Amino acid sequence: MKKQKVNIVTLGCSKNTVDSEHLMSQLSGNGFEVIHDSNDTSVKIVVINTCGFIADAKEESINAILSFAHAKEQGLIKHLFILGCLAERYKKDLQAEIPEVDEFFGVNNLADVLKAVGGAYRENLIGERVLTTPNHYAYLKISEGCNWGCSYCAIPLIRGKHVSVPIEQLVDEAKLLADKGVKELLVIAQDTTYYGLDIYKKRRLANLLEKLSLINGIEWIRLHYAYPTNFPDDLFSAIRDNDKICKYLDMPFQHISNKVLKNMRRGINKSETYSLIKKLREQIPGIAIRTTLLVGHPGEGKQEFEELKQFVTDVRFERLGVFPYSEEENTYSAQQFKDSLSGKIKQQRADEIMKLQNTISLQLNESRVGECCKIIIDREEGDYLVGRTEFDSPEIDQEVLVKKVSSIKSGDFVSVKITEVDDYDLYGISI
Repeated sequence: MKKQKVNIVTLGCSKNTVDSEHLMSQLSGNGFEVIHDSNDTSVKIVVINTCGFIADAKEESINAILSFAHAKEQGLIKHLFILGCLAERYKKDLQAEIPEVDEFFGVNNLADVLKAVGGAYRENLIGERVLTTPNHYAYLKISEGCNWGCSYCAIPLIRGKHVSVPIEQLVDEAKLLADKGVKELLVIAQDTTYYGLDIYKKRRLANLLEKLSLINGIEWIRLHYAYPTNFPDDLFSAIRDNDKICKYLDMPFQHISNKVLKNMRRGINKSETYSLIKKLREQIPGIAIRTTLLVGHPGEGKQEFEELKQFVTDVRFERLGVFPYSEEENTYSAQQFKDSLSGKIKQQRADEIMKLQNTISLQLNESRVGECCKIIIDREEGDYLVGRTEFDSPEIDQEVLVKKVSSIKSGDFVSVKITEVDDYDLYGISI
């Protein structure tokens, strides 16, 4: 196959983003011209990195595949390859239903994808990436898979058991990112707090964060997807005492009712959850906690939902997202429980939670008027520069809008004074 232009389309989570960026680097190293997330059907080779986690994500992936399959039928593209979670989980079904696809690959078949498009895997490019995020921040995936076995989650079925990336390899990758101009690392995994148990026989996340913080050019390190059960004690001081580590923690609690937590197989109960949150706020003053909640899981009756609402009211999370439960085939929940709630009721409950959170978010933001803080500028938008504080992650959290100043550009750190707010945005002036 003659080396030519390849279009990489990435769907799903930030972990898929990292996988695609590694693939793009390998393709570039093989002499291909690579574009990303384009609908341009003049590109003859298309590779779609799919998501198979929940119903909406699967539908988005299937629609993308069908769109490019139709383009191939019309002769607009020549080759169509599919990889990622959806392909890993439903390969046989997809092969039967969408024969226009040349080949399907799972989540750990990078070398096979390269071979299929006419390239070869290059060991000297390990850790190299073509960034698809703005150049000043990047995701750093520190492990693959998960060992927890939450009842509703299909990730272990798709991506397997937890496998940590060695510290030395991650430091090398982060140095390469810093050399590209990356100033903020977003540390991700299915569970970041589990890091190291498989290869070092103990949790080593705090040690990894310390080594990453020593890299010249890296100014912020942000921690995502921390599992609450058996939270490592050394992380409290690691986050509190290192100025480069953002006082921010993304920890999906999912629920608070003991009944629902047991059904979810989360390994933590209500009192332990409240105690952990109290300890986080005592040990790390000023920390912003982001959580994700799942409503409508089997076992969640009206009483359990009221408990969840009270939890949100009590804790007053700085950042919160909520999703309605969707049954995933072959998971423990799908096999053991009846999904008895309608989609309408689940969505109503999600909306109720977000209504509570809107009020809390506005109140927390109002308390920040007059505050001076450091932000990183992500982009320009109309008359504004749009940035984030250390308490906000890109794409999912709130932003700070500052009147445009010609001397300030994307990727700059700027000191601002907050002058006004709404429920999910701050407005400020540079100082």
